[in-house]
Amino acid sequence: MGNIKLLIYHGKKGWDVSRLVQEITWSGRKGSLARVLEVTLSDDDSKGQDRMKMDVEKGYTCVFKWKGKEKFRGIIMRQTQSEKKELIIKAYDECIYLANSKDSFSFKNKTATEIFKSCLKRAGLTLGTAVNTGYKIKSLQKSKSYFSDCLLDALSTTYKKTKKRYYIRADGGKVSLLWRKEHMTQWVMEVGANISGYTYDKSIEKIKTRFRIYSDKGKVVYEKKNAKLEKRLGRFIMVDSVDDKQNDAQIKKLVNSLMEENGYPEESLSISTLGIISAIAGGCLYVIIPHLNIKRTFYIDEDKHTFKGETHTMSLTLNFATDVASAG
Repeated sequence: MGNIKLLIYHGKKGWDVSRLVQEITWSGRKGSLARVLEVTLSDDDSKGQDRMKMDVEKGYTCVFKWKGKEKFRGIIMRQTQSEKKELIIKAYDECIYLANSKDSFSFKNKTATEIFKSCLKRAGLTLGTAVNTGYKIKSLQKSKSYFSDCLLDALSTTYKKTKKRYYIRADGGKVSLLWRKEHMTQWVMEVGANISGYTYDKSIEKIKTRFRIYSDKGKVVYEKKNAKLEKRLGRFIMVDSVDDKQNDAQIKKLVNSLMEENGYPEESLSISTLGIISAIAGGCLYVIIPHLNIKRTFYIDEDKHTFKGETHTMSLTLNFATDVASAG
């Protein structure tokens, strides 16, 4: 398997088990910081057969390379064996420490960048790149919460105020905070060329037509509706609250943000195709499907890459990128 290289480490010892690999899946999804590697290895205990003997409890790590380039580095957290004489290992990158660790957080007038750096230090992780998100969050308080929840809240608040999307990614043993628009995948996917299958879904189940803002005393201070949409679909109301210190301009900005996020149908598209190694959750693709009159950019919400022998295929769940042209 010339394209696949899998290394397993325990302390200072290391093994190249590439020859035992039957299949590898490498995946990630929106809202989950850690990417996952799942490997099926031959586990034949017959005389003269090679196999990887391990006990996940003792702490093993692995590195996966594709065509000579490292794509994953992380801790092996699960092993499964059966009568099939296969060893299936499941590993997570460094972000798993943010997803599986809890603490209490209290930040005031800090940017998401500052919060990110603080969380990494507290979690004992190595900092890679951290872009400056700019906007200072007045207050972020979370008690006995996962590090990942704290960070995702900070990024969500920043997006609402700046319309810029940021994401967290582990690479080469370091964890980075990146601006999504600067890391878009500029690939074109088209039915008849490189898309082998697709499924399109459109839903109004979560749509809202009217947005109502209450003061902290329970009084309605602002309301906005999409009259045309409400006439077609009926009245679906979303409410939020503000404190007395927020002025009219800030309240209107909040409502416009809520309308942009919740005032449109949910649309998603799943495609299957030959693999593109850089097409992972957080990136973008330009998709052309004549049958559906689709010709536009999508965000990748979820990706699953499968490596078997010399082949690489992938399945992607995409979301309509309504903000690509303007914000990011």
